[in-house]
Amino acid sequence: MRIVIIEDEKALALDLSQTLLQLDPSIEIAAILKSVEEGKKWFSSQPAPDLIFSDIQLGDGLSFEILGSEFVPVIFCTAYDEYALNAFHANGIDYILKPFSTESVEASLQKFKKLTKTNNDGLAGQYESIKRLLSGIKSPKPSSLLIQYRDTIKPLKIDDIAFFRLDNGMVHLITFKQDKHYPAKSLDELEEIVGDDFFRVNRQILVNRKAIVNASSIFSRKLSITISVQINDVITVSKERAPGFLKWLAGS
Repeated sequence: MRIVIIEDEKALALDLSQTLLQLDPSIEIAAILKSVEEGKKWFSSQPAPDLIFSDIQLGDGLSFEILGSEFVPVIFCTAYDEYALNAFHANGIDYILKPFSTESVEASLQKFKKLTKTNNDGLAGQYESIKRLLSGIKSPKPSSLLIQYRDTIKPLKIDDIAFFRLDNGMVHLITFKQDKHYPAKSLDELEEIVGDDFFRVNRQILVNRKAIVNASSIFSRKLSITISVQINDVITVSKERAPGFLKWLAGS
């Protein structure tokens, strides 16, 4: 069985690939695709696989932009709410919730193996139905980030993170308990993921509103902020970002 994985979380994609091979050594992972652009290029030059495991929201769009012309059974890897998941069932498309377990992947594989092949028109209709549903639903802000520590992937609650920092080309985060982790994402990607509870005070730091103790004016209309966790240097807000920061801090 040839399987394609469409997932922009590198650690999650590799973990899923290893899980599939452990469950069924005869499986061939034909490709791991990280974006809509990469997916379109791959499917335009390669034979269709037997099955796709696909995230819904990728960095450059929805995976339906790839799947719309590929009539292949799909198991979605998703964090969408119960309303959307019920629609998946109604349309005969399976899903696994992130972070997935070996048991959930195995159950989806077994379900796929028991199903007869769906005709092309049927799959096309399923994709269109789900796409219409999700187009009216705002992508949910995830409650956790997946953090890899050695061979383990675990969810870390975003609310427990005090700030993210870019240092020497690498992004790390500090929790309110002073734990340090490396999320394997750029600061731009994290800014998009964590939403309005965080503010990009400068090019290096993305801070949680709950971590801010106070802000004070310094020279050249810049701001200096004090946060509730230990940091070795002063956090400044650039003068260009200062008005937006104060408006955000006020909750408006």
